[in-house]
Amino acid sequence: MLTDQDRARVEAAVTAAELKTRGEIYCVVAGESSDYREVPVAWAAIAALAAPAVLLLAGVHVTVPDLFADGWTASQIGAAAESAARAALGGAILLQGAMFVAVAILLSIPPLRRLFTPRSLKRERVRRRAREQFLAKNMTSTRERTGVLIYVSTKERMAELIADEGISAKVDAKAWDGAMALLVAGVKAGKPAEGFEKAIAHCGEILAEHFPADETDNPNELPDGIVVLP
Repeated sequence: MLTDQDRARVEAAVTAAELKTRGEIYCVVAGESSDYREVPVAWAAIAALAAPAVLLLAGVHVTVPDLFADGWTASQIGAAAESAARAALGGAILLQGAMFVAVAILLSIPPLRRLFTPRSLKRERVRRRAREQFLAKNMTSTRERTGVLIYVSTKERMAELIADEGISAKVDAKAWDGAMALLVAGVKAGKPAEGFEKAIAHCGEILAEHFPADETDNPNELPDGIVVLP
């Protein structure tokens, strides 16, 4: 998603923003936050459960001989009914198995799997991965707990921002909505570097308001370069 030139632009934006604040901004980009392997199985199960309804909608009915015709004994009537029931049940089971396999294979194709993944599940996975990166990148190590993680998951086209406790104690969570909107708009428009630049500048303004830079002591505690996850 990002060229070398784009990465340089993002790094420069972080450096410029941090000159005005004691806060630290760290950017991470992931191709996808989850493989969503359960999604094809879930849809396949739903399709299989719907098989009997499909048979009915298709006009398939269970047929049995005329049980009131002359010459039928009680045992023959029972055998005919059992045979019809077995045939109907066997057909439904076969259709269920076929639909399960077909849907599971179809939705194993990544673009289709993402299309049929509920947005709420995508959002949950993006947030989880962002929290994992927040801890993995040691974002809690700054002196005043003023680290901010900007995380983007490109395939989901979603972004997440996590602020450390030193910031969250002073800045309302909704204050970051504007920055996230700028970032997501840039990603969707195919201009991720521009989206990052605008979002970082917006975050820098918020941090500078609550944590202005100390001209005599303002170390760069976290790398400014963007991290691209495999």
